[in-house]
Amino acid sequence: MDALKKRPELKTIFGEEYLIKPDIIIRKVPVQSAKLGGRPEESVAVYSPFLHDAKLGRGMPTLHASISCKLTLRSDRAQNVRTEALNLIRNRKGRSPIFVAVVAEPLAGRIASLALGTGDLDCVYHVGLYELEKAVKAVGNEDQRELLGDLVNGRRLRDLSDLILDLAI
Repeated sequence: MDALKKRPELKTIFGEEYLIKPDIIIRKVPVQSAKLGGRPEESVAVYSPFLHDAKLGRGMPTLHASISCKLTLRSDRAQNVRTEALNLIRNRKGRSPIFVAVVAEPLAGRIASLALGTGDLDCVYHVGLYELEKAVKAVGNEDQRELLGDLVNGRRLRDLSDLILDLAI
């Protein structure tokens, strides 16, 4: 809120609404066009925000990914993750960042409340998906096993070990 007081122009972007902050952000730092190679007299991506010295470049990092971490899920926590993503989408300039959630929730139904939906999130990652799959199978609850299988096969739920490579794309 101090930033809003010091810079009134930010009120047009954020307003006075309740802001939910991401747990982890990953940003891309712009590069100097000279580092891309080529000849100095040739223009290289003149308008790209990923170039420090481009016409539209500001030399500021851009948001690559927003990661929300939730140990367990309740309906309000799932909603906060969606609200966080939608706030960032609404205020972006350019392409949308990657939005994911990392959970340790043991119940497939609660995971589904976050993983299924309108695409607010790109994916949900579980800190122990392989162990969760084994546990659900051992318990013998067919509904939970089927729901968990649907989330995994539908590419809405993945193991945390996949996150690093997914963010590299």
